[in-house]
Amino acid sequence: MKIALIAHDKKKQLMIELCHEFKDVLMKHDLVATGTTGKLIKEQVNLDVTLMASGPLGGDQQIGALVSKEQLDMVIFLRDPLTAQPHEPDVSALLRLCDVFNIPLATNQRSAHIMLQAVKKGDL
Repeated sequence: MKIALIAHDKKKQLMIELCHEFKDVLMKHDLVATGTTGKLIKEQVNLDVTLMASGPLGGDQQIGALVSKEQLDMVIFLRDPLTAQPHEPDVSALLRLCDVFNIPLATNQRSAHIMLQAVKKGDL
């Protein structure tokens, strides 16, 4: 399974905690992440992650391209809904592509837990 991991700045620590909690699950899959998030995951969780550009520099679009080529099985995008994002059109496009291509998408910590638990059990 190929899983994308993305987190807005105020959610990066939650992503690190999520990756620590599910490290045993995530290490069995191919991981791809936007630049800063992926670098933090590599350094702090010691997971192998393919890095894209930082989100504001096109990383969300690169992840979207993988979705449109049906090269991703799941996207975990811990979004910060209370902070304006300069690349909001890219974020919206990525979310839309997940819907178009029927890719499971978690946009908050609770939905990410549910999806990773399903992966752990073999249900997803």
